[in-house]
Amino acid sequence: MQKRLEAYIKGFVKDYPNIKGTITKWGEPLITFCDANNREFEKLKKVVTPEHSMPRDFLPDAKTIIAYFLPFEEAVIKSNIKGIESSKEWGVAYIETNKLIYDLNSYIFNIIKELGYEATIIPATHNFDEKKLVSQWSHRHVAYIAGLGKFGLNNMLITEKGCCGRVGSIVTSLKIETTGFHNEEYCIYKVNGGCKKCVKACVNGSLQIDSFNRHKCYEMCLYNDNNLGDIGVADVCGKCTVGMPCSTKIPTR
Repeated sequence: MQKRLEAYIKGFVKDYPNIKGTITKWGEPLITFCDANNREFEKLKKVVTPEHSMPRDFLPDAKTIIAYFLPFEEAVIKSNIKGIESSKEWGVAYIETNKLIYDLNSYIFNIIKELGYEATIIPATHNFDEKKLVSQWSHRHVAYIAGLGKFGLNNMLITEKGCCGRVGSIVTSLKIETTGFHNEEYCIYKVNGGCKKCVKACVNGSLQIDSFNRHKCYEMCLYNDNNLGDIGVADVCGKCTVGMPCSTKIPTR
């Protein structure tokens, strides 16, 4: 079943630009599976927020978490390197990828339902506490537990295809074989204290080596949303992810 679902997800993403006529294109997704009863999920109530949902909050009979990473094509990444403001291509990629995640989750939801099991359709974003600016279901943290990647100094999930892309996840009652979890760090700074390019790239100082001001970061995201207002809701920045050693790969390997 693991291989079948991987094929479904990869095929859907590959065909999506032609079917939907999107401007954005994506690389082949990375997909991992983990046990929904993994005790690591309980830690998210301390690491993220006490209100963070557990898999069983979505499905009482939750068995598996499917986590995936949708890497942006190189043109999208390069478009956002220069300047202080986010590029239009980056903003469009954010919007179109959020829609892709919803459509993909709906597609997998229907496949799993046809097999006689339950699944969820969780939005890619904007499911967060607007005062605390923390998500009640952090796709990145869930994906970390599922072995999809490791957190970098920039607070992004570094996967085998880097951190420039979007993460999605699905909760299901279908039991699926789990994938492994790697203990090695992927961030150069966390390995030897080097790099720190993401801190230098932060346009308003919200990201520091020893701290992160999420409200200040979000101010920049809202600024870009206003600047890119004609394309839809694009509260993005991404400067700490583009042009980095970890943008498209694991830099420590």
